[in-house]
Amino acid sequence: MTKRYNYVIGDVQGCFEALKTLLKTIKFDPDQDFLWFAGDLVARGENSVGTLRFVKKLANRGAAATVLGNHDLTLIACARGFKKIKDKDRTQDILDAIDGDELIDWLRKQPLSVFPNDQTMLTHAGVPCIWTAEKTAQLAQEVQEVVGHDDLNVLDAFLAEMYGEQPDLWSEDLTGQARLRCITNYLTRMRLTDATGRLEFSFKDALDAPMPTGFQPWFEFESEVAKTHQLIFGHWAALQGKTISPHIQNVDGGCVWGQQLIAYRLEDQQVFALDNPLA
Repeated sequence: MTKRYNYVIGDVQGCFEALKTLLKTIKFDPDQDFLWFAGDLVARGENSVGTLRFVKKLANRGAAATVLGNHDLTLIACARGFKKIKDKDRTQDILDAIDGDELIDWLRKQPLSVFPNDQTMLTHAGVPCIWTAEKTAQLAQEVQEVVGHDDLNVLDAFLAEMYGEQPDLWSEDLTGQARLRCITNYLTRMRLTDATGRLEFSFKDALDAPMPTGFQPWFEFESEVAKTHQLIFGHWAALQGKTISPHIQNVDGGCVWGQQLIAYRLEDQQVFALDNPLA
């Protein structure tokens, strides 16, 4: 059956009540519509395990897909023993759940970039100005193959080296874990870069706040992806679902911070924003 509408959903971060309410608002029909999640399904909201089960169920019936965000990767790292869960992340119940291993295994096999249609690309944090859509998909696949690898030793080798801010500039000469870490940082953690694509990790504020010298939001530079595709991303709650340009759209409304959960309808670019009902 042809899908009627495609919606990109911003960072849910375990805000399950907001997600259910938003889907009622847009009259989501899993038999016809499709949801594309911008990553960070889990962490800090009131029900991350319920959110993860729900999205997995929708994906298994062919009604949803997600990219991985930084909080999703952190959950995987916690599940494999490379990081301790922070109390504020409220995700211990996933690891304690009877289906916890199944949920983590499903999550780690999700991609870091997708094309919801021929004209649209979705990643969690965006795409640096220096990469084309084709290059981004290729590099994202390199990481996906490692994170979703059948041999858990391959996954663990990556997770052991995943955290770090170097290298902070892409080079085709990068190899091994440094290459994978750099790709992961661009696609799941990026906010500011310089004109060469060099990453800056400390800034998380709104666009009117002072920024480190020489750095700007990554989307302020001429984007190779935006020349060929509409680029949709989440991750940056302070943007509150801002339309950056006709070709770049943010969908993180800061729901977990008491603000809004956003659904962006691809067919007509309509934005549906719901206040967090538990705020």
